[in-house]
Amino acid sequence: MAYRKRTLDMQADRIEAVLARHKVAARVQGGAVTPRYVQFELVTGLGTKVSKVASLAEEIALALGKREARVYRRDGCIRVEVPRQGADPIRLLKLCSRLATVPPGTAVLGVDEAGVPLLLRLPAPDVAHVLIAGTTGSGKTALARSLLTSLAMYNRQAEVQLVLIDPKGRGFGPLQRLPHVLGGMAATSEEALARLRWLVEEMERRDRLGQRRPLLVVAIDELADLIQTAGRSAEAMITRISQRGREAGIHLVACTQKPTASLIGSAVKANFPVRLVGAVASRDEARYATGLSDSGAEKLEGKGDFLLVAKAETVRFQAAWLGPQDLETVLQALAAGPRPGSRWRTAGEACQEPPAPEGLIRRLVKRLPGPKQDGR
Repeated sequence: MAYRKRTLDMQADRIEAVLARHKVAARVQGGAVTPRYVQFELVTGLGTKVSKVASLAEEIALALGKREARVYRRDGCIRVEVPRQGADPIRLLKLCSRLATVPPGTAVLGVDEAGVPLLLRLPAPDVAHVLIAGTTGSGKTALARSLLTSLAMYNRQAEVQLVLIDPKGRGFGPLQRLPHVLGGMAATSEEALARLRWLVEEMERRDRLGQRRPLLVVAIDELADLIQTAGRSAEAMITRISQRGREAGIHLVACTQKPTASLIGSAVKANFPVRLVGAVASRDEARYATGLSDSGAEKLEGKGDFLLVAKAETVRFQAAWLGPQDLETVLQALAAGPRPGSRWRTAGEACQEPPAPEGLIRRLVKRLPGPKQDGR
């Protein structure tokens, strides 16, 4: 849904009215409309504190008819951010149509606050394994589906294979038809244990032979539930894979509602360098999920609103969404033959040619955690 200038001007006037009532010397000088939010930049008078404006966040939200408003400092100015009404989802296929090439082993996550595509290169030394956390409705399963599907879209089966572990059988069921799925989906605790035992054996075999290909991406839905139902042996095997898997080309992508040490084990949690955190229920859960004391994850909107947390860097992004029709398009295209490196599109849509695609890829890969990659 496009935002009209008249609407933005009206919202800016209301923000300024709230500030004026409380004698805060500030005015709106501009801003940006992102996929999920409208951001207003404030010019403030000398001595105006962020804390003073932040104390008015609830009143600003009320004046704009929004559930909440977020006030923060960035790039030397104070910003007021409010959620958009009726924001369109970020469709994975439409997003992929903007990408000329994607480096091997790289997943498409979504777009950042500036609308720039955000990618994650799993083999990078500082990535290795990914933990996706968020409460029901946060969009964590949808993000995992998009991440895994994008790997299949841009990598041949000889390069990447997917191992699906989903004891509840709901999260990854639609992905079973991807040709990259190895051995079907493990849909019970017993099948999950058997698959984990095989992965440990495969990891040890690769270590002996010095092999790393193809990459094995092990996707686990509801990690905490699996550990609770399958017991200590599951936790021990997942811990071993998380500690030694990267050197053997084995990467974990695990989803969980509550990534606390008591539920998933401190050893498991410590070996997921990258966290993709959606909406959580409380500040304590935000701290558990991100490993940061003040990430603000408890204020995320849900429905694909995520933080990427890696080392000291935090990137807010809107997760890509893969609907049933688009998944069917991907499945049919993959069944017709491999097309890694090809540009993807939705039916009836023309591709958007991005300016300087090589520069775009270098910029995207540069911002990933880990050493700068050359995009090969």
